[in-house]
Amino acid sequence: MNRIDSVKNVSVNKKEGENNMNTFEEQIYNCMKPVEELLAKTTNPLHIAILENFRRHVHLEGAGMFNEIVSSDMMVDHPVYRVTWGSEPAVIEGKEGVLNFYHIASKSVLWHSDDLLAVADWGIADELTFHQLIKGQGLLDLGFEVDDPDKIYHYSSRQVFLWPYDETGRLKGEHLYEDKSTVKIVEVDPADVITPERVAEIHRECLAKLEAEKPPKYWTLEVIKQQLEGK
Repeated sequence: MNRIDSVKNVSVNKKEGENNMNTFEEQIYNCMKPVEELLAKTTNPLHIAILENFRRHVHLEGAGMFNEIVSSDMMVDHPVYRVTWGSEPAVIEGKEGVLNFYHIASKSVLWHSDDLLAVADWGIADELTFHQLIKGQGLLDLGFEVDDPDKIYHYSSRQVFLWPYDETGRLKGEHLYEDKSTVKIVEVDPADVITPERVAEIHRECLAKLEAEKPPKYWTLEVIKQQLEGK
């Protein structure tokens, strides 16, 4: 079994003047800042479409709006996901498989931070820190040693996300690779634990704000080209 030394009863700092928001919540609110910054200096229409798709996808996934992710203007007909989480890597094919994957993942608190993000004609490359709040039993099931199966732990690691896209800016799949040498597991103070429902609430809020500022179908290559031509 893997032995990861945990830090007990770590309290997450609260942000003053932000409705007592803790660091976990703040990171979720800000998880798409790197995309926003890259969009500000991107002029290639296809690259803009890919980045807009990526950003919308993350918010839809976090909000539990999975059917919108697999819609024909967001994703190709036969996506392929390669996931190296845990001890048994998985290949997931087809939209039904993708939906099942998201429904399982939605039971956990997941987010990312500290992105090194790039976009190209083929898609997105993003090295990031991936985070999860998970019960001790879940970690034991994954082969890690923790002190208490009923306590909540913060699991994090550096990962590389490679998301290929087609020539119209639709997602072809996700390739998720974990650097297991970077795994950190920290016991979380119960007062700082947030729920999947709170994560969904944050993503719905971010998505609503984004889409209030954008035209319909703003993530599609056709609309992006129209906007650029109109400038």
